[in-house]
Amino acid sequence: MLGLDPYKPILTALAMPPVPLLLLVLLGARLILPRRGLGWLILLTAVTLLWLSCCQGVGAWLNGFVLHPPSALNAGTIDKLKHEAQAHPNQTAILVLGGGRVELAPEYGVSDLAPPSAERLRYAMWLAKQTNLPVGFSGGIGWADQGTAVGQSEAEIAASVAQRIYGRSLRWTETESRDTQANAYLSVKLLQQAGVHEIVLVTNAWHMPRALRHFEAAAAAAGGMHVTPAPMGFTAVRPDSPLAWLPSTEGYVQVRQALRELLGLAMHA
Repeated sequence: MLGLDPYKPILTALAMPPVPLLLLVLLGARLILPRRGLGWLILLTAVTLLWLSCCQGVGAWLNGFVLHPPSALNAGTIDKLKHEAQAHPNQTAILVLGGGRVELAPEYGVSDLAPPSAERLRYAMWLAKQTNLPVGFSGGIGWADQGTAVGQSEAEIAASVAQRIYGRSLRWTETESRDTQANAYLSVKLLQQAGVHEIVLVTNAWHMPRALRHFEAAAAAAGGMHVTPAPMGFTAVRPDSPLAWLPSTEGYVQVRQALRELLGLAMHA
């Protein structure tokens, strides 16, 4: 990105709601006096979009039908992975993608995983128990933390959490990546050197389309390593419920997540 990588968090935040819509509100207000009709049209459009950008119904539509993530692993696939683990030990690995860290969690007195990372790790630990596959974690210190953050990388924190909470050690920790693209290329290189031929990729459903694109590209460049998506954390909302079309914190988060992923896909199309 021509040296713009360190500024990606700021640029992304400026491109996401509510910033563009607030600017549209200001534009509409400015045009009301010289061009009353156009000004009101822009203003009402901006307010409507602001409302919709906070609705779970819109978030569910974007996450389910626009991003269109792969389906969750079914019992048959999990059973197949279990047999692969028995027949070809160490050739298949579960890999968790980091989704953020907390530099210092006061309640624990140590660094901790942010909720998306903790949920991904929990699912990976459950999946590992079902399949007996080894688990790795990919996550360094993201661009948003560069220059101000100190302490452990996300993968190091995950290794500590996995041992302390789940009583299971991580086989691999990739600690240098700062974004999803780096997750892919550094992790594929690490696992290929360890003799892994198939990666069972764990991340949120809304993040999977972009993550899978990067991992498949990295796997192809490395000689054809197979990537099996194992999405989790699907958006479960009834769009026919009136509450789905009222503004909420959950709706705002879901819409922003989906738009951020769509922007990332567009930038790497």
